[in-house]
Amino acid sequence: MDLLVILSSLLVSYLIFKIWKRIDSKRDQNCYILDYQCHKPTDDRMVSTQFSGEIILRNKHLRLNEYKFLLKAIVSSGIGEQTYAPRLFFEGREERPTLQDGISEMEEFYIDTIAKLLERNKLTPSDIDVLVVNVAMLNSTPSLSARIINHYKMREDIKVFNLTAMGCSASVISIDIVKNIFKTYKNKLALVVTSESLSPNWYNGNNRSMILANCLFRSGGCAVLLTNKRSLSQRAMFKLKCLVRTHHGAREDSYNACVQKEDELGRVGIYLDKTLPKAATRAFVDNLKVITPKILPVTELLRFMFCLLLKKLRRNPSKGSTASNVAQAAPKAGINFKTGIDHFCIHTGGKAVIDAIGYSLELSEYDLEPARMTLHRFGNTSASSLWYVLGYMDAKKRLKRGDRVFMISFGAGFKCNSCVWEVVRDLNAGESLGNVWNHCIDQYPPKSLSNPFLEKYGWIREEEDPDTFKVPDELM
Repeated sequence: MDLLVILSSLLVSYLIFKIWKRIDSKRDQNCYILDYQCHKPTDDRMVSTQFSGEIILRNKHLRLNEYKFLLKAIVSSGIGEQTYAPRLFFEGREERPTLQDGISEMEEFYIDTIAKLLERNKLTPSDIDVLVVNVAMLNSTPSLSARIINHYKMREDIKVFNLTAMGCSASVISIDIVKNIFKTYKNKLALVVTSESLSPNWYNGNNRSMILANCLFRSGGCAVLLTNKRSLSQRAMFKLKCLVRTHHGAREDSYNACVQKEDELGRVGIYLDKTLPKAATRAFVDNLKVITPKILPVTELLRFMFCLLLKKLRRNPSKGSTASNVAQAAPKAGINFKTGIDHFCIHTGGKAVIDAIGYSLELSEYDLEPARMTLHRFGNTSASSLWYVLGYMDAKKRLKRGDRVFMISFGAGFKCNSCVWEVVRDLNAGESLGNVWNHCIDQYPPKSLSNPFLEKYGWIREEEDPDTFKVPDELM
């Protein structure tokens, strides 16, 4: 009898130990953001609309219609007068880039941001256990990750990942890599470095589907410090709650929606197909189908299901009814994402992208303000744009303990990646000394986002007023 009691006690103790160990190991798999540092290039790299027009004018392959098309795209893009471009644009060499131009552009970015991030957190380069670098359009040997390790003299056993060609959604992919590493290794510090090299990627042809990319992107980047150390959880800014990646590369139309290719004359550029909006919408919808049950309360999901069922039951129009009448009669079965999300961190792919996501998720102008202001002040900085949007929320003191931030990004392939962060503690703008918005946050939002050149060029308003329609001499 005593032996039976002892064996039973040992069995119960063993089960309790295994359960405790399982729970304890999960606690060490959490992914926290300790800090992040966005890059603000020097003012001598600032680009205005007028200078953008001068750059476009240097392309001798453009005809008048292409020039008008590009200038109209720039003026109506939502991009302001204080974004940044690589140095070779100011030297007039965008059509003759060298490999060193791209490398120098990246060195200027990562030397600035990583140094500030480590110094602010009282860390040395040897403290970093994991390094993930994503730059889509520059592939050098040695890799950019190797250059960072060499510059900062990081440890020999550092775990390194160098991502290329992942497009604007690469930040979330990098976070996913770190998250999976944290599941296996305890007490680690990870550094994610995200940017885009514009120097070697200027398209100097006249294909409309390829010249548009010249107008969309601007220089920027961000370094993000993450950890799964339990001892640092109280210092952390954000905790990763969930992450979902959607890849439609198996679909031909999605795969070909955004492709780097040569035009008819062999000039390389980024081709944006007319199917891009459809591909992005399809990927976005499929991504939402997976992540929505993870981030919204059950009550909202049940409400949505009920509304959807009611809408289907009412879709039995009489033979004389038109489709428009049916649409008007049916109740709207939309999900209220604000029941589980407090802030929306949207990729600044352009004004149309922000508008489309805002319409799909039924967001207010307050919700869209961080993305719109980021597009206006810094432009589309590719994969790093999400962190500028997050920085705006931080600088505006919007982020409070317990709030949830929904990050949404898109990339070539075609991909839609999203994740949700929980704010671990109240974030005060005063503590974010490295926030790139601190110097100008009081000026945002401005009274108007209209481009000052909107009135200068008559064709943008579909007018042919000779006082506003000035054709450059080079195109006569």
